[in-house]
Amino acid sequence: MQNGPAVRRRKLGAELRTLRTGAGLTSGEAARLVGWHQSKISRIETGASGVKPVDVRLLLDAYEVGDAQLRELLLMLAGSDDTGDRHRWWHAYRGVLPPTYRDFISLESQASTMRTLETTVVPGLLQTPEYARAVTRAAVTDLPEEGLDTLVEVRLARQDVLRADPPLVLSAVLDEAVLRREIGGPEVMARQLERLMEAARLPQVRLQVLPFGAGAHVGLTGPFVIFSFPSTSDLDVVVLDQLTSSLYLERKEDLMAYAEAFDTLRMHALSPEDTLDYIAGIGDGA
Repeated sequence: MQNGPAVRRRKLGAELRTLRTGAGLTSGEAARLVGWHQSKISRIETGASGVKPVDVRLLLDAYEVGDAQLRELLLMLAGSDDTGDRHRWWHAYRGVLPPTYRDFISLESQASTMRTLETTVVPGLLQTPEYARAVTRAAVTDLPEEGLDTLVEVRLARQDVLRADPPLVLSAVLDEAVLRREIGGPEVMARQLERLMEAARLPQVRLQVLPFGAGAHVGLTGPFVIFSFPSTSDLDVVVLDQLTSSLYLERKEDLMAYAEAFDTLRMHALSPEDTLDYIAGIGDGA
C-alpha cells in the first residue's frame, strides 16, 4: 500500500521496463541510446526515483513507441503539463486541494474506466451541486464559505470526464443506504435521486443498487474504487479512501481480489433496469 505519487512512479517505471524489453534492449543499451548511465534507467524502472516528462519522451522515442494514447498516458504519469486541458484543469486549485485529492483527480482524469462501490454517499461524479455541498459541509465542518464553494466547484468540474471524448466509463454499485440516507434535506435528496436516474440512462454509466435484502456481502468492508487505463492493464490501481488519507493498491493480487469482489457485488445487485425502478420507488416514498 502506497500513496498516489509512489504508485505512479512504480507503474510508470514498470511500463517503461516492459517497453524497453519489448524493443529488444538491455538497460545498458537503452542508457547508451539516450546518453545516460545505466543506473538512471534502473532507478526509473524500479520507481526508486521520479522521471521528468522530457526524459520519458526520450525513452519512448528510443523504444520507438508510436501509440499516441499510450505516450500521453505515460507522460501524464510523469507529470506532464503539455497534455490537454481535460488532464490539467485542477492545477488552478493547487493551493486549495490537498495532495491526496489532487492525485485522485489526476488518476480519474487519465482512466478509461472506473469501477466503484459506494456504501455511504453518492459517487462524486454523480452528485448534484446541492448534494455535493451538503456532503462537503458535513465532512469539513470548519471550512469557510469561500472554501466550501471551491470544493463544490471542483467536484462538479470532475464530472466533465463523463462528457469527454471518449468519456470515462463508470460502473457503480450503490448500497441501498446511499439512497436512503437523507443528505441536505428532502428536496435535495429528491433531486439527487432524479440525477441518479438521469445518469443511469447514459451509455457510459452502469448503475446498480445493492438492496438491503441482499444481506451480508463482501462490500461490508468498505467502499473502494478501481481505476483502469487505456492501452495497458498494468497501470490499474485500487483506491481506498480514508478520513485523512487515501491508500493505493497496485499489487496484482490486490487488483484481482478487488476486481473479483466487484464482480460478485454486481451479481448480487439489481440489474441496471431494475435499479431504475428501485430508485424511482424510493423517490416516490415507497
